[in-house]
Amino acid sequence: MLNRIFPESTNDQYRGHVLAIWLFIPIVLMKIAISLLHIFSVDGGAQSVSTIPLDRYSVDAAENIIAIFSRMGLDQLLLGLIFLAILVRYRAMLPLGYAVVLLGYLFGKGVAMLKPTITAGESGASTPAMILLVISVAGFLLSLVGRGIQNK
Repeated sequence: MLNRIFPESTNDQYRGHVLAIWLFIPIVLMKIAISLLHIFSVDGGAQSVSTIPLDRYSVDAAENIIAIFSRMGLDQLLLGLIFLAILVRYRAMLPLGYAVVLLGYLFGKGVAMLKPTITAGESGASTPAMILLVISVAGFLLSLVGRGIQNK
């Protein structure tokens, strides 16, 4: 199993189930779309998506939160582009890509428990995050099983 997550060669010799490739596409698209929302929306998605009550904070504090969300978007964009490279060129790394998504979700939940965010309501990102989690678990398992396919 570890050989599938950390392959000897980072080429396009993917050996998992072909459905895992297709399930990775919405993850890549969502990662890039969410990153662009954080970078380009006026509030960085802090209030409009995450329901952080920016209007209750001083202007300086609100601007700092927006800046942090925008920088978080840049990190997500870079990760999304790495995922795109995995999808297009380095498919042997697909199980590792799924592992990164799953670890990011789990560690994110852990950090949120240690340092909770005060919001005005439930985040609009909760449902998409849960859908991506289910897709990621299924894709990860599919990427590890079967004789797979050989891409060239």
